[in-house]
Amino acid sequence: MTYSSGQKYLAEFVGTFGLLLAVGGAAVFTLTEDYDPLVRVAVISLSVGFGLVGLIYAFGDISGGHFNPAVTIAAWVAGRMSARDVVPYILAQVAGGVVGMGVVAGIAYGNSTFFPTAQTAALGSQCYASGSTACGGFGLGAVFLVEVAFTFLLVIAILFSTRSSSSAKNLAPIGIGLTLLMTNLVAIPIDGASINPARSFAPAVLSSMWSSGNWAIGQDWVFWVAPILGGLFAALVDRALKSSSS
Repeated sequence: MTYSSGQKYLAEFVGTFGLLLAVGGAAVFTLTEDYDPLVRVAVISLSVGFGLVGLIYAFGDISGGHFNPAVTIAAWVAGRMSARDVVPYILAQVAGGVVGMGVVAGIAYGNSTFFPTAQTAALGSQCYASGSTACGGFGLGAVFLVEVAFTFLLVIAILFSTRSSSSAKNLAPIGIGLTLLMTNLVAIPIDGASINPARSFAPAVLSSMWSSGNWAIGQDWVFWVAPILGGLFAALVDRALKSSSS
């Protein structure tokens, strides 16, 4: 079945919207004293991991189910998509993410005693040591390294499990979702876990509207550069390990 470019872009918009509802909602609505820190990590990781499984099954056949600029750029470098679709995909992902986080912020605004907490945490944005006190105190170098390494693992799982020759292609969404779950379990205590520039940009850009959360937009460059670099490394490995009959 063939889909138009517009249909692919819409699928990326809606899919990223759903992904940010899942991860952003979990990150924001667990910012209360009712949640033990370890339980909060598990809730966010499960929400984004299982959410991604459903979204890839829903939209994977239309757009590939990227929902992540780092994945899109890696797919292009790996020869999986046309260069002309890269920028529209990323724009659709960013727009979907911002709308998704806008919905989360709107829900949080409905509780006047809770909303200042969400503002201070920049709607669950990622950060390194000089940012929100919600971070684990790790410095820029450590955060950069964790984002490169774990985005690399996620994109490797995506590129290899979705190969046309893969015997487990129909189960790829499950493997990808579980890999994302793992990356969040490890990275949330370090920097809040980005692994996706759209996931970081959406809360950061919304939080730039108030002083208590505008630190996030100043640090957001890290969560573009590092995940994209990790995705590029994965694309190079994918090319290096292609079968000679491919």
